[in-house]
Amino acid sequence: MRYFLYLSYNGKNFNGWQRQPSAPSVQQAVEKALSTLLGTPTEVTGAGRTDTGVHAKYYVAHFDAPRPIAERDDFLYHLNALTGPDIAVFGLRAVRDDAHARFDAVSREYTYHIIPEKNPFRRDTSWQYYVPLDCEAMNLAAAVLPLHDDFTSFAKLNSGNKTNICHVADARWSRLADGEMIFEIRSDRFLRNMIRALVGTMVDVGRGKITAERFEQILLGRDLSLSSASAPACGLFLTDVRYPDEIYKD
Repeated sequence: MRYFLYLSYNGKNFNGWQRQPSAPSVQQAVEKALSTLLGTPTEVTGAGRTDTGVHAKYYVAHFDAPRPIAERDDFLYHLNALTGPDIAVFGLRAVRDDAHARFDAVSREYTYHIIPEKNPFRRDTSWQYYVPLDCEAMNLAAAVLPLHDDFTSFAKLNSGNKTNICHVADARWSRLADGEMIFEIRSDRFLRNMIRALVGTMVDVGRGKITAERFEQILLGRDLSLSSASAPACGLFLTDVRYPDEIYKD
């Protein structure tokens, strides 16, 4: 029987989501915990890859259980005891036998966090950037993202993408009262390193190095060498993955 598993994780101590031959990954940790709890080798398929150091507040993965899981709260309690301190599982839902955590997702949402001061408690969960940034200018740049669909200028080379086409539904910056800046972006899919490259280039807009018009020209140039240096991984969070209602059994 197939289930969607809902979890969050701090990516600091992992080499991303995807299983690695000689480095710790979130997928490997979850598979080990599930295999122990279910008493049989269990593979897990995630909604997508997150890179080394990237976090997830809301992540979805699917797995097949050898039998129905009746006491789900009890199951999650015991699973959390096995996943380690950096992973928390908080939901379980029965889905169709052909449901796929990656291919059935209709949209994903990420947030990126920038704080304007040194903060030891946010060192692993934000980009601590001390140069003043123009949020309005950065929003002018973000506003062009839903107008275009080819993100080659922000795609990591040699990533094996069949296409660099993404349909961004929404992208915006906001500034909190304490000065923290948050970038929110939702799309049907994302390319490897795409958001970090976007953020790094929009920060150059915010500090006045390039204009919003130049940002759009970079996007239209379809050339990775045109974009700025990528923002650090520590500020990036996966915050939502959405699916059609018909894949659920309950």
